[in-house]
Parts: sequence; C-alpha cells; structure tokens
Amino acid sequence: MTSILGIETSCDETGVAVFDTRRGLLSEALFSQIALHAEHGGVVPELASRDHVRRLSGLVEQALAEAGVERTDVIAYTAGPGLVGALMVGAAFATGLATAWNVGVIPVHHMEGHLLAPLMSGQAPAFPFVALLVSGGHTLLVQVDGIGRYSLLGQTRDDAVGEAFDKTAKLLGLGYPGGPAVARLAMAGDPARFRLPRPMLDKPGLDFSFSGLKTAVYLLAQDEPDAQADIARAFEEAVVETLATKCARALEAAGCRDLLIAGGVAANTRLREALSALPGIRLHTPPLALCTDNGAMIAYAGALRLGDAIAAPTAMHARARWPLDTLAPPAGLT
Repeated sequence: MTSILGIETSCDETGVAVFDTRRGLLSEALFSQIALHAEHGGVVPELASRDHVRRLSGLVEQALAEAGVERTDVIAYTAGPGLVGALMVGAAFATGLATAWNVGVIPVHHMEGHLLAPLMSGQAPAFPFVALLVSGGHTLLVQVDGIGRYSLLGQTRDDAVGEAFDKTAKLLGLGYPGGPAVARLAMAGDPARFRLPRPMLDKPGLDFSFSGLKTAVYLLAQDEPDAQADIARAFEEAVVETLATKCARALEAAGCRDLLIAGGVAANTRLREALSALPGIRLHTPPLALCTDNGAMIAYAGALRLGDAIAAPTAMHARARWPLDTLAPPAGLT
C-alpha cells in the first residue's frame, strides 16, 4: 500500500488530505477563504496566496495527526490551472516537504482532480463516459476514455458558469460566493415571470457562452429592480437548460449513456435535477463535500498517478493555464 498527502491551493481554499491506496481516505483538513474575500466581492489573488502560506503548515499537521501517520510515501499537489501565486505556495511547500522526507512528488491537474473525485465513491461509471466540469473558472464537456485519455467536446468561450453566477450575484446585490446565494434566492422566484436567453443553443457545436446572459441579467435588473428573486430564478433556469441541452447533445455525439458532473457548480440542486431527468442517461455525481476544491481529490488523483511521481524533486510546477486534453495516461498504462 502507498500513502499520499494531497495539497490543494489553486484558488481560495486550502485543502489537505491523506489517502491510502488500500484503506482509502484517512483524513481531510480544509480552510475556506470565503470570509476573507467576501468584503471584496470576489477572490483577491494576493490575499489568497498569503492566506495559503498562513494555513498550510497547520492543516498538514492536522491531516497527518488525524490519519495517524508522521509522513506519507509521496506528496501530490495541485500544479494548475489556477491562480499562479496560490499554486506556487502549494508547489513550494510540497517540494520542500518532499525533499525533507526524501519522497517523490506528483504534480496534479486541478480539473482532473475534480473529474476523478466521484470515482472515490466506488460507484464510478465505466469508461467511456462524458464529464461536465463546471466551476468558478471552468466549463468543460469532456469525453473520458480512461484516466488521462480526455477529448475536449466543448468549453466556454468567455465566462465560466461559476463566474457567471458570481457576477449575477453582484448585480443583484447578493453576497460572495455567488452560486449558493443566487440558488437560495431563486428558490423564491417565479420561473414563469421572465425568460432570459439560452446562449448558443441555436448554434452547432458544444461550446458555451455566458457573457451575453450576464448582460441580459444586468439590463433586466435595471428595468425590474424589485424583482430580484424572479431574476435569479430566470438566470438559474437559463443556465440549467443550457447545460442540460449541451450535455444531451454531447452524450449523443459520444455514443454514451453515462454522464458525470463535477466541480463547484455540480452542487447546484436544479442542475442535478435537470440532468437526472434527461431520458436514457445515468448520472454520476460526487458527494457535495467533494464538489468544491479540496485536498482529497488531489490525493486521490495522485494515487491514480503514482507512476508519475518525481523522485528528489528539484523544480516546482505551477501553471495558470493547462488544457485538460494535453494530459497523458499515467506512466505504466497504455
């Protein structure tokens, strides 16, 4: 068996976990920076990096203690994509600790961590399947033929869906983060009062665009300043219908019945309901705790890529941009 320490610092959560290839997830520690960034209405990269520095050592000590180990056999850390300053904090910590422990490191792709997180439940779909990855920074439709075998089917051309939620929340005077705030308000809204555009549904292909939807929300909010709940509901309905329709098309194009969703927006109740209602599909979702950024998904992704471990690391890996479909299968797999 092999134990892996996972470190996640790509944005505004500091996540640490210990995963064992035989015993599973042994511990997890997480600190969210929501309160830190709320007063600014969004993530401030410099503040995020500094807070990762403050929190990381203590969270690692906590995770190791809860797992009942003094060290692990390997360290996995998020190498990208994400805020490069925040990524460098995790990369530097992991590389230094690996040198002190004389163990290897595994640079992990953040979105592969999200994609693989539902597999921890033991109820993963068989390959191939289609994955919808929806978060604050990403909106991707991916055909998954195996670990490291990813074909990009569609992606956003502008705002990610999580970013659209955050901007809509700001337009409506709601708090940060925007996704949960908009979803809560939408529950009280009338779904029939307003209809907002469904971006790019009348065009071929599987790409997304949410900037025009954000503009439509802005204009509607100017005309109807007292209809916040109804506007939130109209926005959520537009997003959900757009994502569900594109997913149905992607499944047909890929010849698959299995759809996996992951990322922070995968926690949205209306989205889960709409995807579950698609005819003839099997929906696979991670536990809600694994939707947002966390160390467990990085440790688990590291466990599946043990063959990629770098012994005696001498360089840090941090990439603000890193296309998912450039990944290769883990070493040793063909």
